[in-house]
Formats: sequence, structure tokens, C-alpha cells
Amino acid sequence: MDSQHRVDKAARLMRKGSVRDPQKVSKLQRSLTGEETSRLHPVQARLSDKSLAPSPIVTLTVGAEARLFAAHEDVLCQAPFFEKILRGNYLGAQSKRIALPDEDPEVFSAILEYLYKGDYYPRLLHNKHRNSWELEDSLPRRATPQNSPTINDSPNIGGGRAGQTPQTPSAVEATVYLSSIGQHLLRDTVIYCAAERYGLEELKKLALRKQGLQSGIDVGTILRSAQYCYAHTPDSDSRLRAHYLALIIRCRKTFKRSGTMQAEMEKSGSDVYGEGSGKLFFDLFVAMCNHLDDVIEASNARTPKTI
Repeated sequence: MDSQHRVDKAARLMRKGSVRDPQKVSKLQRSLTGEETSRLHPVQARLSDKSLAPSPIVTLTVGAEARLFAAHEDVLCQAPFFEKILRGNYLGAQSKRIALPDEDPEVFSAILEYLYKGDYYPRLLHNKHRNSWELEDSLPRRATPQNSPTINDSPNIGGGRAGQTPQTPSAVEATVYLSSIGQHLLRDTVIYCAAERYGLEELKKLALRKQGLQSGIDVGTILRSAQYCYAHTPDSDSRLRAHYLALIIRCRKTFKRSGTMQAEMEKSGSDVYGEGSGKLFFDLFVAMCNHLDDVIEASNARTPKTI
């Protein structure tokens, strides 16, 4: 069906005697002329441009237990990592089988969901009443005791607050257990690092934005996730690293009194210079925090107070 025929069809609908909703007619015209495609998420728009012919199915074995996943080749090829394998002369490309033994199945499931839908659970939703962005199924739930202080950090409340047993604001699990390191890490951080491996820049932006909405996370999880971030992102990509640095600075009072923070920093350098040498890093961190607080207090003291 050519474009002239589509336009003529829309015009005939407009000339009919019945009264039509202008918005519905406008939407119909856009769909007939192809304008509606431009409003789709970039991932969905690319899929809509593909041929209607069915794409070959690719089988993927993921993780140490070789869990099986299946996906369309055209969908996978949206990621440069998979496009290089499937379009190149790589072993297994002809048989349409890809092995990802070092990938976590739960993380890869989120990657695959993004490639198909342009988002991953929990989805990012706009709250029109509050004019803010929230995570799907973001419902309050009863707090559970924590082994270390937790951080409530959300752009909607303008900074970090510390507490021993705050209410966790989301019914969605914020962490994922990685069997490769035997630890729970922030899920969005792990997905961000996976997106880096697969070359999905838009997914990295989405994961970073979602992580900014998380709160009620204990110090130990934050530090482990920050270390994982530094180990799995290049020095040229500072976005997620900057997020963690800013978080620690904003919530410095909590980190300064954290035994977990102290232990992690005192470990640094001990393998090279001997036991106890890493204490320098924690002492330096505390001194910088105290200096920053003194500067802020002095600045507030010079500011005229109004009632």
C-alpha cells in the first residue's frame, strides 16, 4: 500500500457524514502516514522498522547452570555485542546458539525484557498527580531490622537521610544475589554494568535513573555495589561512579560512623604495606568529612537569619 493510497483513505474517512472525534481521526491519520512510529520508544521504533518476515530464533545458555533463553535474532542484534556475534563469522553464529556462562540469569532476563519492551521490571512510571517519576509497584512496606545503618536517598526529598531501621519505600526487591561473588548487590548497578558489556547506552541511562529512586539501602550493600561498579565500568564512563561518590558525600555522617565503611577502607593497602596501613584512608575520609561540615557551619553562621 503506497503513501498516496493511505492519504486518500484518511481523506475519505474525513468526508463521511458521521461526526467523528477529532483526536481519533488525527491518530488514525498519523498511523496511516507512519507518524505514529516516531512516538515509540527507540527500541520499539527500531523493531517496527524491521521486515514483517519472522526473525530466526536464537538459543542462549546463561550462567553456570546453563539456563536456556530464546530470543529473536533481530531483537538481540539491537545490542552491538550480539550483532557482532550473529552477523559475524563467530563459532556458533550459524547454529544460532550463544553461550553466556559468566552472566547472571536474572540480570540477563532484565536485559532481554528491555530489548523487547524498552524497559525492565519494575517499569519507570510518571505520576501525573505528583509530577514525579516512580517505580512500578512502589508501595510502602514494613521495615525490617538492618545489620548496618541504611541510606534513604531520593531526588524527591533533596538529599540523603540516615536511620537505623527506616521504612523501605518499595515493595520491589532492590538487590540481586550474584553467585559469582556470593553477595547481594544493587540490581540497577548490575544491570548498568551488563548494559556496558552489551553496548546498550540507553539502558545504562535507564538503570541509572531507576537507581536514583531507590532508598532504604544499607551501607554494606552500597559499598559492595560501588566497588562492583568500579570493577565493571571503564574509567571513561563516570556516570554511575559519580552517583556513588555524590551519595557518600551527601550521607557522610552515616558513612563516617559505619563500621563497614571503616573496615573496607582499612583493608585497602594492607596487602602491600602491612596490616594497619589502610587505616590512613578511613582517617583521611573522616577528616575530610569533618572539614566539610566545619566549612558548611561557618558559612551558615555568616548568613543572616530571618524569622
